[in-house]
Amino acid sequence: MTEEKKDSVPAGGETGQEPKASEPAGKPVEGGEAGLEPKTSETAGLPVEGEASVPVGGSEAPAKGAEPAEPVKGEEAPLVAAKPSSDEASAEPAPAGGEPAKAADAGGGSAAADGDAEAEAKARAAAEAREARAAARAARAAAAGAAGDGAPAGGDAEAKAKAAEEARAARAAARAAKAAEDAAPAEPKAPSPNQPRLDRVVELLKEAVGAEAVAEAYINEKDGDCPTLVMAPEHWVAAAGLLKTHEELRQNYLRNVTGTDMETHLEVVYHLISLETKQEYCVKVKTDRDQPSVPSVTPVWATANWNEREIYDLLGVDFPGHPDLRRIMMPDDWVGYPLRKDYEPIDPEV
Repeated sequence: MTEEKKDSVPAGGETGQEPKASEPAGKPVEGGEAGLEPKTSETAGLPVEGEASVPVGGSEAPAKGAEPAEPVKGEEAPLVAAKPSSDEASAEPAPAGGEPAKAADAGGGSAAADGDAEAEAKARAAAEAREARAAARAARAAAAGAAGDGAPAGGDAEAKAKAAEEARAARAAARAAKAAEDAAPAEPKAPSPNQPRLDRVVELLKEAVGAEAVAEAYINEKDGDCPTLVMAPEHWVAAAGLLKTHEELRQNYLRNVTGTDMETHLEVVYHLISLETKQEYCVKVKTDRDQPSVPSVTPVWATANWNEREIYDLLGVDFPGHPDLRRIMMPDDWVGYPLRKDYEPIDPEV
């Protein structure tokens, strides 16, 4: 009898009440979570709907045989689940109806917390990288300032202006030195080693051909100090024979013949060499541009044949005494001379 009375005593001290199946034990309070402290002030010591009555201050349940607290008028007495049997007491109680959702919420919150922690770590790493780059730039700027004799950054403009002024002064000094050098009398150049040969050939030509045969004579420094003669056209054939046959000259080989449009006149240039002495001479014959004519020296040097024909074909210089003067490149009915500087082709596509 005593044991039956003990089994029938509820945890909250209430007797004669059977638990309702529709309202499971441990139902959370509306607007709150299970396990919160009971409300104080007005409802202190009163049971909350759906929860077992817990004394204020969190003290243990009333002792066996103590009078249970009366429920508040108008509210139902708290329902307490029956005491489990000895076999069921060892088993772990099933979680309350609200606990699975709570666990799911905790899991989602944990994942969100992990994501927030990862984002925070990335932001912190980016900030550290920016600080490192800023420190590197500051170090480079400091090194550059130290390399510039420790000049402050604010003095860059002044340093640049000073450098520009010094550069202008150096250029002005260079110009003044050059002007002084030009004003000073130039030292006479040493005579070319070929000057005696030039003087001798001019003397021979004037004696044998005529005083007016040589219009000009000079040493061409750009052509290896080659002795150069400018001959009058009317004396050219006689001068060519002398250059080839004279014992001191023996210019027995005509290396090349070229024509040049000088815009004011035309020139025919002959390059001669002695195969025995290896001495070279250059002879230029000037002619009028409107009616160019230079006596042919093909009878003196056979190699002049095709060279004179080419000059005739491309520059329009006539060579009286040539054995076969005709075009060698262009068609016979071609109009104009392609190597003249004022040449304008009839057909621009050609």
